[in-house]
Amino acid sequence: MYFFMWAPMSRQRKKTAELQGNLKNGDKIITNSGLFGTIVGVESDSIQLRIADQVKVKILRSAVAGLQPENKEE
Repeated sequence: MYFFMWAPMSRQRKKTAELQGNLKNGDKIITNSGLFGTIVGVESDSIQLRIADQVKVKILRSAVAGLQPENKEE
């Protein structure tokens, strides 16, 4: 039962923690709340995210859900 439930969750947590620790300027991300943006500033526990022209917000690293998928059409 452990291998079917806890092991995959543990791997996902480690993957997310690694992603949040390796964020850098210019990365395009998605937050847990569904905001899309580009990182313009990185601090120890937070990042500054540009979500529109002249609009920047400061969020915790833990609020990052993942990187935006690459668009092949552009």
